[in-house]
Amino acid sequence: MNYFQLFGLEEKFNIDTAQLTQVYQKLQRSVHPDRYAHASAQEQRIAVQKSSMINDAFQTLKNPLRRAEYMLTQRGVEMPNEQASFQDNAFLMRQMELREMLAEVKFASDIDGAVFEASQVLESEFEGLFKSMQVQIAENTETSNVQAVENLRKLKFYQKLHVELDRLEDLLFDN
Repeated sequence: MNYFQLFGLEEKFNIDTAQLTQVYQKLQRSVHPDRYAHASAQEQRIAVQKSSMINDAFQTLKNPLRRAEYMLTQRGVEMPNEQASFQDNAFLMRQMELREMLAEVKFASDIDGAVFEASQVLESEFEGLFKSMQVQIAENTETSNVQAVENLRKLKFYQKLHVELDRLEDLLFDN
C-alpha cells in the first residue's frame, strides 16, 4: 500500500505533519493488541503486522529525507548504493574541506565558537540543498528526479557530518 494513501495525504513532499500524526494515532488504535486480546492467533498476528506497517509508514513520512527517498523510489527512480562515489568533483572537494573543518574544531582556541561556526556552515549548506531537492521533487520530471536523488545523497552526507559534529562536541565538553 502507498504510504500517502494509508494516511489520506496527497502525494507531495510538503505534508501536514500534525495530520500525519493524528491519522497515525487513529490507525494504531484500530490495530492495538488490546483490541485483539480475544481474537484468534491469526487475527492477532495480522494486527501486529498492520501495526508494524503503519509504524514504518509513519516513520518514513515523518522524516523529510526518508520521505524524499520513498517518493523517488515510488516514481521508479533508482537509488544508488550508499557507498557509490559522487560524480560531482566540486562536491567531493567540498566533502574534504568540511571534514578538515571538523578535524580543526578540536584545536581551536575558542572551541565553542568553532563548533557554532561549523554547525552554521553545515546547516546553511544543508538548507540550500534541501530547498533545491524540494523543487526538484515537485517538478517530477525524469531529469529533476535524478537531480533530487543526487541532492538527497548529498543531504545524507551533511546529516552524517552533523552527527559527527554533535559527537565531537559531546567529547570536547565532557572533559
